[in-house]
Amino acid sequence: MVTPKIFIETLEQYGVDFFAGVPDSLLKNICAYITDYCDKSHHIIVANEGGAVGLAAGYHLATGKTAMVYMQNSGEGNVVNPLLSLADEDVYGIPMLLLIGWRGEPGVHDEPQHVKQGKVTLDLLNAMQIDYEVLADTDDEATKQIAKAAAYMKANSKPYALVVRKGTFDEYKLQQNIDNLCPMSREQAIQIVVDKLREDDIVVSTTGMISRELFEYREAKQQGHEHDFLTVGSMGHASQIALGIALQKTNRRVFCFDGDGAMLMHMGSMAIVGEYSPKNMVHIVFNNGAHDSVGGQPTVGQQIDVEAIAKAVGYADVISVDNPMALMAAMNHVNSAVIDGVSLINVNVHKGNRKDLGRPTTTPKENKNALMEELHK
Repeated sequence: MVTPKIFIETLEQYGVDFFAGVPDSLLKNICAYITDYCDKSHHIIVANEGGAVGLAAGYHLATGKTAMVYMQNSGEGNVVNPLLSLADEDVYGIPMLLLIGWRGEPGVHDEPQHVKQGKVTLDLLNAMQIDYEVLADTDDEATKQIAKAAAYMKANSKPYALVVRKGTFDEYKLQQNIDNLCPMSREQAIQIVVDKLREDDIVVSTTGMISRELFEYREAKQQGHEHDFLTVGSMGHASQIALGIALQKTNRRVFCFDGDGAMLMHMGSMAIVGEYSPKNMVHIVFNNGAHDSVGGQPTVGQQIDVEAIAKAVGYADVISVDNPMALMAAMNHVNSAVIDGVSLINVNVHKGNRKDLGRPTTTPKENKNALMEELHK
């Protein structure tokens, strides 16, 4: 396996000492090392991968040096535009090293949302005419690949990618793993909200632990899943899916179960929700200040004023809570009050999840069909 320390020190030998990206489970060991090793001026965990390309471009313009942008392969969708219209050699010609976690690699078992992305990961790089190598799993070979990448970027002034298979990096545990002091877990908060839902309410849950915890609680309560849309992929888009349902099904309440990382990834979507402000939609952000599903890397979720943002973009009713009693009161409020527009509940929770947390046992298409049948009654 590749040692994170050796990998980063080798990059620095070639002048690559600025890092930006969105954490990924296949990259969690290298991301953890970067978080511990680099100060804030040399490492930025961004809202979305396209923003990381922009940061890398700005860093190059200011210093003449090359940055590394890291992402899960699902993030390729967010970087196509800035890679082709900004970094490409036919436009500005800005070198940057892309480190891409290869979820859903053909022949390697993975979750359903990664299957198609895994199949086309290399094809997307080929289509963008970005040269790449699959990162070797030894320090010696990886070091040679970094040298090759550095020479290529210097000679061609364009991006180069290293694609990372599962298990490539040696284990490294995040040392700066500081949790907040919120007394409530995300799973407990989800259970409180579910217990306060009405029988015909619809839930759109975001990717990651939130959908898994919702699914397991429905199972524990021996409830069906036909009222829930589990957005197992498409990070950051759950609120728009919920809005699309709410605007068409005005007789049903629609709850969006969001995470702080997902909310931040496409925060502009909140402005669209606020503009249309359907009375039958409740946006709940389970906010632990971390990318919990991919190693616990921090977000700025608990450092920003989510309430003020929601109010500024037109949410009609905004509440922030950090304990079970306050959350129950908030749910009682949205259940009984006459609210002229969309509501938001920012639920501050602590990091972490059960080690034995399962995954949905229904397929995405089964989930979709059950929900559509329920909505078309």
